[in-house]
Amino acid sequence: MSVTELFEANNEISDADLQFTADGRLRHLLTLRGLNRQHITGLLDRAESFLSAPGEPAVRSQTLKYVTVGNLFFEPSTRTRASFELAAKRLSADVLNLDVNTSARKKGENILDTMHTLQAMQVDVFVVRDASAGVPAYIARNANDSVTILNAGEANVSHPTQGLLDLMTIRRHKGDFAGLIVAIVGDIAHSRVARSASEGLMTMGIAELRLISPEALAPEPDDFPGARVMHSLKEGLRGADVVMALRIQRERIGSLDGIPGVDEYFATFGINHERLKLAAPDAIVMHPGPMNRGIEIDSSVADGPASVIIDQVTNGVAVRMAVLEEVVRTMERK
Repeated sequence: MSVTELFEANNEISDADLQFTADGRLRHLLTLRGLNRQHITGLLDRAESFLSAPGEPAVRSQTLKYVTVGNLFFEPSTRTRASFELAAKRLSADVLNLDVNTSARKKGENILDTMHTLQAMQVDVFVVRDASAGVPAYIARNANDSVTILNAGEANVSHPTQGLLDLMTIRRHKGDFAGLIVAIVGDIAHSRVARSASEGLMTMGIAELRLISPEALAPEPDDFPGARVMHSLKEGLRGADVVMALRIQRERIGSLDGIPGVDEYFATFGINHERLKLAAPDAIVMHPGPMNRGIEIDSSVADGPASVIIDQVTNGVAVRMAVLEEVVRTMERK
């Protein structure tokens, strides 16, 4: 039994249900499971309002004035941490950044002791990234009623704001989800990005989700209900409208037989121009970062006309602004 299952076994309310107030408003964001189309569409619509044209000043708001956001990152991050910090500041929040190298947790402090200490300092929103499964929900179950928890990346389990920004990027370029074929290529088994993206994509009603990986990095079928698990990049890319490349999550794998080396992986599963020709003519290429150029994706593709990778980064700030605003408004109405 996983850590997540152990947490859920000791609690009657699932992580998905824990996110909502009794009247269905979003209090925490722990997973995209449980969010319906209306929830997701509302967040994406709000995120759109936080975008500005290139060269124009970033959109700002006073929504989070007098709110304190604590970014608790116990695992390395660049894009997620920076975008949450910018999102909070652009909404006028006070922001506290904490990482494992500067926190008492490195000295052995219990995660709940850390949380209780920061609650005593009147931190209102906890943005949590952790390498262990179940930590964001565990904190949410033990936090004060006045506190909200946002999952900024949880082991190989969930990364809901990444899933939302991926949905936003696809919607902005494709207009609608109906009829889309989405191919996710790489280390599916260890990818929280793939899990959250798949949950959101299936909720929004795409036509087909293809998960393409070496056999050693394939997921358990039950982990991705409704998706096709494939081991041929050629077949998986054929006619795809969206192609998302993932890196090999070596920090989560440990020792596992059958993982291809760098050259072998790029030769078999790397996205280059020739392989991209198998996809739809107007296919877009995505990557959650960090990218390993020349391994999962060729630089000419990552920087080419089909790439929307920079758009994903831009949309990440807007999505996180929308999520912060939503949960704070929920807490104000309690």
